[in-house]
This record gives sequence, C-alpha cells and structure tokens, in this order.
Amino acid sequence: MLNKIIIANRGEIALRILRTCKELGIKTVAVYSTVDRYQKHVLLADESICIGLPQPKNSYLNIPAIISAAEITGSDAIHPGYGFLSENANFAEQVENSGFVFIGPKPETIHLMGNKISAINTMKKIGMPCVPGPKEPIKNTIKKNIKIAESIGYPIIIKSANGGGGIGIKIAYNNKHLEQYINIIQNQFQISCKNNEIYIEKYIDKPRHIEIQIISDGKGNVIYLAERDCSIQYKHKKLIEEAPILNINKNIKKKIIKYCIKACIKIKYRGVGTFEFLYKNDKFYFIEMNTRIQVEHTITEMITNIDIVKEQIKISSGYPLLIKQENLKINGYAIECRINAEDPNKFIPNSGKITHFHAPGGLGVRWESHIYTGYTITNYYDSMIGKLITYGKNRETAIAKMKNALEELIIEGIKNNIELHKKIIKNKKFKKGKININFLKKIIKNKK
Repeated sequence: MLNKIIIANRGEIALRILRTCKELGIKTVAVYSTVDRYQKHVLLADESICIGLPQPKNSYLNIPAIISAAEITGSDAIHPGYGFLSENANFAEQVENSGFVFIGPKPETIHLMGNKISAINTMKKIGMPCVPGPKEPIKNTIKKNIKIAESIGYPIIIKSANGGGGIGIKIAYNNKHLEQYINIIQNQFQISCKNNEIYIEKYIDKPRHIEIQIISDGKGNVIYLAERDCSIQYKHKKLIEEAPILNINKNIKKKIIKYCIKACIKIKYRGVGTFEFLYKNDKFYFIEMNTRIQVEHTITEMITNIDIVKEQIKISSGYPLLIKQENLKINGYAIECRINAEDPNKFIPNSGKITHFHAPGGLGVRWESHIYTGYTITNYYDSMIGKLITYGKNRETAIAKMKNALEELIIEGIKNNIELHKKIIKNKKFKKGKININFLKKIIKNKK
C-alpha cells in the first residue's frame, strides 16, 4: 500500500480523499494556494505546503510546484482529484517520470481518451454506438464544413475535442451559425492557449444524459458500478445527479455495459472512469470518457456500498481488483444536489464570507463540503461549495429526504442555489422522472 499521498486539489474532493487515506493508514500532504491556508483538509493533513498564489496557474495547475512538494515531503504518490490537472496527460507523465505514482490511468490512456475525437474513434472500433458525424477535426475551409454539416443534417453541435464543463460547445441550426460558432470556439481556445481542435456531429435534441461508472485494474479485471442520470444541467454543467437510472431499456443497457467493459480491457484501463452517453428513444450514443473520479461518485457509493476512492488508491498501489461483478449488489436510490455559491437566477459565481452555516442530517443524508461558519469563498475557483446526497429504498424516498435536507441546509452571507434545488425537487415532472437535458431551461424560464 502507498505510504504518503500528495492531495493535489482543494475543497470537498480534497477532504474526501484525505478521509479515505486516514482510513487506510496512509499519510497525507495537502498542497494549497495562499488563500486556502484554512481549508479543512489543509488543517487535517499530516503535512501541508503552500505552492503558490491564488490563481490556479500559479498553484493547482503549477506542475513543478506540486512535484517539488512530493519530493520535499518524501511522498510516493499524487492524487489529482477532479478538475485542475486530473485529466492532464502531461502532468501524469511528469509525475511518473519523476518516480511517483499517479493515482489515475496511465498517461497514454488519458491522452487517448482526453481527446474526444480519438476517444470516439476508439469506441467506434469496438462497435460502441456514437453520435452520427465524421469523427475528425473540421476542415480548413467553411465550404467544406458546410458540405459536411449538410450531409449530417442540421441542427449540429460544434465541440472542442479537448473542452470540458460546457466549454467549447455550440449548436448550429444553419450555415451562418456554423461559420460564426466555429470562429467563436477557435478564438476561445486560442486565448486560453489550449488545443483548439474542433469537430462537428449531429445534435440530439432533448436526450437524457446517462453515465456508466467502471473500475478497472489494467490487468483485465473490470466491474461496472451502476449508472447515473445527469440530465439536470444548465449550459452543459450538471446540477443534480441520480442513481441508478429508471425508465430505460434494460437489454440495450446490458449491451452498452458490455461495450464499456470491452473498451477497458482493450485499452488496459487503470483506475476509475466514467463513460458518458446521450440516451433517446431506446438508443445510447457515446460522447466521451472521463478518466478521473467524478463529482457525483458519491451516489454510486451510496447504492453499492463501495468506497470508490479507496479502490482507486488500492489499484494505484498495485493491488488487483478483488470485487467480483456477481457479488456486487445495487440497493436503493440516491440523489445528489450540487450546492453552488452563485446567483441562482443568473448563474454568476458569488464570493464572500459565510456568516452562518448549518448542515442537514438524519438517516440517509450525506453532506460533502469544506465550508464552515466564517469561511471565505473567493472568486478564484469553481463555484461548487458542497454536495448534498440523500439515500432511500426507492426514488420517492430519496426525493422526500432531499426535500427535508434542503430545508435544513443553511448557508448565509453569500448567494447560493439552495432555493433553485428546492424548486426542482418539488417539480411534478421531476418527481415523475420525466426529465431530459433541457428540463432546467424550462424551470429557469418560468422563474423570470
């Protein structure tokens, strides 16, 4: 087992990793920016090192600083959490070349699956159903791109091959939109100095967003840990997730799961990962694979009783995956609400000091967060400040528990989206499970 781990992240995921490390008897090192000195995980870690100024590029994206911290503290592994450098193949490679263990897939796997074009082409080779469209970068001239778009049929979706979190995505309904949006996305990524490789594919209207969680040890052992419905989202950013999924063709789902397992074996996938799909009219369409732990891993843990972070660390320690698919039991239902520090009407991040905080409790209620009364939220990082998870024997019970938990949750001093979550949970269509990725747009439209 690994002896000491650098937690190269912040917030609730850093605290989540620290707790599992303590349970396994692994020493922890928290790296932090100058504004994060009083984060919970920093105060609880065995050691802590400041790695830079608040701007992510100077701290949590500062590869030399993180690797130096590992060298100074005598750590033997680095856990990237999610976001920041978690899906950066260059970081993973530098970590391993420096003699440390990267808690995640191999660098070449991250590179292969991190680019949506190469990921989709890899899936197509094993027979995985994908969204219609050429899986290659756009052409050099707008005339050629228009010809391709017209052959697919409008509307089409324009994507960055290396984007994430809703960045680099536009929907075009005609040739004019196509030219305009391609230029916009290219400019976005040129400004950020990122790879601006762009591709186009058919736009699937009003699908559900389904993802399948897997664990693979890179030695041929793969298990599937149920699926999640992530359809409640705004501008491609998830807000509420549920597990397992209901109202879905079970036979088709079984076929898709087999494809996911086959893909993991083929690419010798190591660690935890998530296959993401659009689902409509009994059809799955693969869109991407996330080669890291997901924000919403918590609801999968609730219905499987498996500590996903623990399995991640054990695999990185060199242990084979011992959990057998036939022994895995999926029980009950879980829902997660992402609590964000933002204006609930405009979705604009908000910062400031939390003047009063109270976490909900009770059987089947889980609160994952780093905040506390007196904690100051800055505008340097993602607006998510906590995750509220409820578990019940069925969806109705989980919803009832979530309704009560949201009523108990108090966060004062900053704007937040608790009231928006209450509105969604009480919505009649949501209660009936009649949701798709456009569901939240209607909720917001009705508020204005």
